[in-house]
Formats: sequence, C-alpha cells, structure tokens
Amino acid sequence: MAMAERSPHSSGHVVRRSLFYIFTTITFLFITSWFFILRSTGRPHFIDHKFIPSSIIYSMSETMNSEPQRENTIRNSDSEAPMFHDESGPKEPDISNCDPKRATLKVFMYDLPPEFHFGLLGWTPGEGEVWPDVSARVPDYPGGLNLQHSIEYWLTLDLLTSRNFDRAGPCTAVRVDNSHEADVVFVPFFSSVSYNRYSKIKPPEKTSKNKLLQDKLVKFLMDQEEWKWSGGSDHVIVAHHPNSMLDARTKLWPSMFILADFGRYPPNIANVEKDVIAPYKHVIKTYFNDTSAFDDRPILLYFQGAIYRKDGGFIRQELYYLLKDEKDIHFSFGSASGNGINKASQGMHSSKFCLNIAGDTPSSNRLFDAVASHCVPVIVSDEIELPYEDVLDYSKFCIFVRSSDALKKGFLVKLIRSIGRDEWTRMRERLIEVERYFEFQYPSRKDDAVQMIWKAVARKVPAIRLKLHRTRRFSRYEVG
Repeated sequence: MAMAERSPHSSGHVVRRSLFYIFTTITFLFITSWFFILRSTGRPHFIDHKFIPSSIIYSMSETMNSEPQRENTIRNSDSEAPMFHDESGPKEPDISNCDPKRATLKVFMYDLPPEFHFGLLGWTPGEGEVWPDVSARVPDYPGGLNLQHSIEYWLTLDLLTSRNFDRAGPCTAVRVDNSHEADVVFVPFFSSVSYNRYSKIKPPEKTSKNKLLQDKLVKFLMDQEEWKWSGGSDHVIVAHHPNSMLDARTKLWPSMFILADFGRYPPNIANVEKDVIAPYKHVIKTYFNDTSAFDDRPILLYFQGAIYRKDGGFIRQELYYLLKDEKDIHFSFGSASGNGINKASQGMHSSKFCLNIAGDTPSSNRLFDAVASHCVPVIVSDEIELPYEDVLDYSKFCIFVRSSDALKKGFLVKLIRSIGRDEWTRMRERLIEVERYFEFQYPSRKDDAVQMIWKAVARKVPAIRLKLHRTRRFSRYEVG
C-alpha cells in the first residue's frame, strides 16, 4: 500500500528528469552546432566586418576556437615575462611563411593603369596587363638618393605577393579583391618617383607629366564608389617625398597619407592623428658583422652633408661655425655624388655619435643612415616626427637636443662628451636591436620597415571606423 501511495510522485519525478535531460541535450547540440559553423567559416558571420578591423574579428574567432585552458594567459607576478617581446607590439606567432588568414590588415588595392606605378620605372605591360609578374622579375627602382623615398614601391610589392603561400616570412597586410571586406583602400601611385623623374616641363608641353598624373588620379578616385562611401578617409596614399602630390594633396586630404614628416603640410591637410610617418630607406651601407666598441670608433661626432639650407635648415650653418674646429668632431660639406655615399658610410661606421640636423624639412635620411651604422643619432630638429613612435621609445637609442640649446656655445660638445662608454654601449646595443624596423626589402621579413608601416596603418583603423560611424548617426533621417 505504501508503494502504491509513492508511485504517482515517483513517476512525476522521472518525467521531470527526462524532460530536463532532453532540454539540456537540445541546448548543448544547438550551441555546439553554432560553434561548428563559426569554426568552419573561420570568422563570425553575424559581424559586419566592413566596420570592424579584420584583426579584431580574427582575434574573436581565435578566442572561440581556442582551447578553454591556456598556459600563462594570466600574469600575477612582476617577475614573469612581459607580454611584449619588444616595443613594436604584441609578440606574434613564429611562422616561416606568409599566411593570409593571419594577416592583421585587409587591403583593397586599386588596379590603377601602369602609368601610375611600374610604368614610371620603365616597365612595359603586355596586352591586358596591369601588374608585372614579380615572381619572375621585379622592375628596378632608380638608385642613389631616389631610393630614400621609395616607400610606395616596397608596399606595393608586398601586397602583390601577400597571397602567395610560398612567400617566406609573415605578412601583416593581405590584399583582398572585394573592397567591402577591406580595412583600408591602398592607392598604388608612385608619387615620389613621379616627382623625381617627371616634374619638369618638357617643351612643347605646357604641363608636367607629374601634374597630369595627379589630376588624373584625383578624377579617378572621386569617381570610385569606395571613395564616395568613406569620403576617402579609409584610403592610403603614399607621398613620402616632401614635394610629391603638391597639386593633389589639397583635394585628397581626407585620406591617410604616408609621409616623411609634416614639414610642408598645413595641419588641416596632414597631422599625426590621421597620417603615418614612415622611415626613409637608408642609402649608406648597412654595417654587417659590426664588432666595434666605444674605443674602436675614433670620431666623436659626425656630420657630412649640405650645410647651407633654407627654412629651418639655417641651424646647420650655425652649428658648423660652432663645431668645425672641435677636436675629434667631423663636420663638413658632402653630397651623394661621386664617392660621397661610400665616404659617408666609412665616416658613420667610425663615429660614436652622428648628427641629424633639420634641413629644408624637419626630417632627413641621415637619421636612418646613422641607425644602419650603429652610430648613436643626435637629433637637433624640434619639429621632427618619427616612425612608429607610438610603440617605439627613441630616447633609448637617440639623443635629443633642442635647437635653442644646441646653439649655445659649448653646450652640444659638453653634452656629448659627458656620455660615457657604458651609456653609449647600451644605446648602441639598442640600435642593433631596432635596426630591422627600418630595413626595406623584398620579399618583406618579420618586423622590417614594410611590416612596421602596415602595423602603423592598422593602428589607425579604429579611429577611421569611429569617424565614419559618427558621421552616419543621422544620415537615415536627412531630407533632401
């Protein structure tokens, strides 16, 4: 009888447990199926990736695909290894080949006619060709001082090979065919070589080829849906030579410019908030297998170059008169012609400190020549902007001197002589560590100048997206 009285309750309990197990199983299968879909696609489809940098999307996808337990993800002690392996950013996986799926930045590149890029270098396209087959032969860039502003050349080559799985080294940026998938839009106009080679008017022409190309570029961009969509704010244009893009820059100012400095730009056209400063390509020889120590470099302070300059460069001649008779200081006129580059290489390799003084513009190639020589730079340029300074602390390998202090009699010499062997050695060792950040090469390598520039561009993407989103707050409710 007791068992008969308990039976209804027992049956109800069994039913409830069964329903609970069924509900739990269905929920588990539902969640598992969604994760399976996300893993199979490699990116969460419910995110509109046009508005979120691919680096963020990739990070979210990686998190969902990762194991629930990871070692060293939480750091509780100051004695543990730092999160950053150097000042260039988070430590990246050590992969031997380029993997487009791991790229930080997705880039849409316009297929501009060859007259805007490799055609300027003398490359003749075949029928229907836009780009040279760089796997077979890479068109040469003009040598000498032309090379110092060749940034667009290296970035374009990097994009052209970014989807080659057999390319050695990692790729920070990958080229995509659909602009709606891109974080930025790259404009492959070789503006520096256009200025260097084609800025002079050749009779009977009344307009230079350089200006004609700029006019054509502006018209082309204004007609593109990509430009209209963003107003140009997600476009990347290289204008590294200070005189390049002189005609077009006032019309293309919403774009992100890649520049040497802001010396010849008003702040409404170019500024540190929206634009990227890129290093010059050094023209002197890299100091390979450098074993020199403090006492092995007999020259204390070295400068060789144009002494009489306009604009902010007046300080060069003032310093010349202050320093020219100082013992163990080399301060003389020099040029790249003749054997000038070889002499400068020998001089910098033999010097402890190398002067980088403002010229016609705040920056010069001399700084990056000094880095390649492991000669501690002494920067006298109050308005200089430096590449990747948001992640790289230049004070660890450079000496900065205000122009007003440098012009005080005896100030600069006293300061340089006060830096002893140990401090100089620490700075030189840091120079050797960071010199790879300023090397341009093809194919690009991990943490070289090409990859560092792309990383700098990627760091601007969130600000671009924020600006675009804010401008569209009331766009749906505007009445024509």
